[in-house]
Amino acid sequence: MIYQNNLFSSVEKDLSQLNTNLQEMIKAKHPVLYAAAKHLFDAGGKRLRPTIILMIAKYTNNNQIILSEHKRLAEITEIIHTASLVHDDIIDDCETRRGINTVHNIFNTKIAILAGDFLFAQSSWYLANLNNLSVVKTISKVITDFAEGEVRQGLTNFDITLSMNDYIEKSFYKTASLIASSCQGTAMLSQCTEKISNQIYLYGKHLGLAFQIIDDILDITSSSEILGKPAGSDLKNGNLTAPLMLAIQEYPEVIIMINNEFQNIEDMNIVINNIKKTHAIQKAKDLAQEHIQVAMDIINKNKIHQSHNDLLIIGTYIINRVK
Repeated sequence: MIYQNNLFSSVEKDLSQLNTNLQEMIKAKHPVLYAAAKHLFDAGGKRLRPTIILMIAKYTNNNQIILSEHKRLAEITEIIHTASLVHDDIIDDCETRRGINTVHNIFNTKIAILAGDFLFAQSSWYLANLNNLSVVKTISKVITDFAEGEVRQGLTNFDITLSMNDYIEKSFYKTASLIASSCQGTAMLSQCTEKISNQIYLYGKHLGLAFQIIDDILDITSSSEILGKPAGSDLKNGNLTAPLMLAIQEYPEVIIMINNEFQNIEDMNIVINNIKKTHAIQKAKDLAQEHIQVAMDIINKNKIHQSHNDLLIIGTYIINRVK
């Protein structure tokens, strides 16, 4: 878990309770559906999103107390995130996630789709029970964004005309939207002004974009054992990410292999090794750092409580995932 680093000790107890509550929230009447739905939760995960929400809750609440509604939103966000992973793994034909076999590999594709649908439905039910229409509207839009992001990604596989702006926009839909909206929803639950809520949204947006860029770097530089999923899966599926797009400028030969859709497995290894020889990894990390800096500037400009330091630490944690 993320809080094992002791960087996030201020919410460690709340995260522990969150893990317990999640097991109750995803219970289903049918044993197969329940087993499929809880499969990924049993594997743990970084729990980055609920950590951010809990810290935002302390930051935006006058007495720095995390309300029960904040905790429930953190749980809802993790359920939505996990549901999206179940569906993503089917689309990408991914065999492992969080170091274990994916849901569709353990069960089958039909069960995995239904498990993902069930988790989305459960999250919607708990979201409605927050009895806050503004928060419901804000978070509900995220599920639409997931679909938008997947369609955009699917239509641009192996497309070398994809611009960096297109990549950032896709990354927003797939990753940053949930983090941004959850941060904004947390501020709303704290009854912050619209101005502060919007600033918190932008903090989450830039944090989420940085997280996705770093994730894309790790897909190239890290191992399957560390990632908990197959390394190089973005390349294999034709998802053009920041490191690859930046590498093309120094290593144009990769265009031929992209156009051939990496038909030879050796082509992928050649591309990965050559990307590492370029400045693309550092340039991509610099791009992530730019987004982290924007996020940090927002927090520094809107100091509400001393707990703002925790939000700055999260930015450092994200960027330091790439050594």
